[in-house]
Amino acid sequence: MGSKTLSVHDVQILPVKKRGIWPALGLVFVAPLVAEFLLGNLPIKLLPALIVLAPMYGGGALLIRESVRRTGRGWPSILLLGMAYAIFEEAFTTQSLFNPNYLKLNLGLLAPAYIASLGIGAWWTLWMLMVHGIWSISTPIALVEACVPDRARTPWLGRVGLGIVAIAFLFGACANTAIGYKQDHYLASMAQFIGAAVVIVLLIVAAFVIPVAQTVKVTGSAVPSVWIVGSVSLLFGSVAQFVPMGWGWGAVVALLALDAAMLMLVVAWSRRGGWALKYQLALGAGAALAYGWHAFLQHPAVGKLDASVRAGNGIFLAGAIGLIWFGAKRTGLADSDSG
Repeated sequence: MGSKTLSVHDVQILPVKKRGIWPALGLVFVAPLVAEFLLGNLPIKLLPALIVLAPMYGGGALLIRESVRRTGRGWPSILLLGMAYAIFEEAFTTQSLFNPNYLKLNLGLLAPAYIASLGIGAWWTLWMLMVHGIWSISTPIALVEACVPDRARTPWLGRVGLGIVAIAFLFGACANTAIGYKQDHYLASMAQFIGAAVVIVLLIVAAFVIPVAQTVKVTGSAVPSVWIVGSVSLLFGSVAQFVPMGWGWGAVVALLALDAAMLMLVVAWSRRGGWALKYQLALGAGAALAYGWHAFLQHPAVGKLDASVRAGNGIFLAGAIGLIWFGAKRTGLADSDSG
């Protein structure tokens, strides 16, 4: 048999699947840092709480992100799954959706727009759907994906990694549930638990049966400047946090109006030519900065208000700005403000 010399052109180079252990780990920690610390809900002294917060918030965000990217779906699915996460955390882990005196803090969270037949407050339920759907889940995903533009739409984990994250998520949820129950021995009714579970299932099903949005670009119109998109997101997030719960059903209507207006704007913008990853970053940046500056106006949910709290607010806001800057450099946003 004769021998044959192989040239470089004879060798088939197979594509290498890019995984993303580092962005995955980043999301695991960015999610709780945004959800609790950037918000100002927890002071910097409680950073060790990330031991149980990261598996729940970060694990949840990562599982949602991976599920959506693996199935080729987009942001509508992320938002729906984010709302499912909101119901899971607030109905089962904290039970704040049903507890009339959550953690015995005398906050009266369920009083505005109270629905007696369900034992929930319409305002608090809607606010939790927004807080977790937009800030706890979608904002961290938007920020971290912008930092890895070449892997922003691809899965970061394999099956083993997904299994580990799922176990970590369950650990975090159980740990946070146990901690909360130790502080307040409240237990919702079986009917409330079942109702919440049904809503979660419906949201998850909806996330995976809604039609995948087709890329239909509107000709003759361009996306606004990324600075405009980010500023509108910042304005939306800021105004939403100032809607008084005392308005009751008026607060519910106001929040729904804000949601509808922002949703219509984003849908209209995303259909224009030139919509890219940097606009996703702009939306996430605006939402994160709204949390960051508003934290200076609120009292932490745990502990006393002292100098360390405000110093922590500054550190977390600076960290958010740094992450946004890094994402901007990676997406090219810092080099161009036009769409």
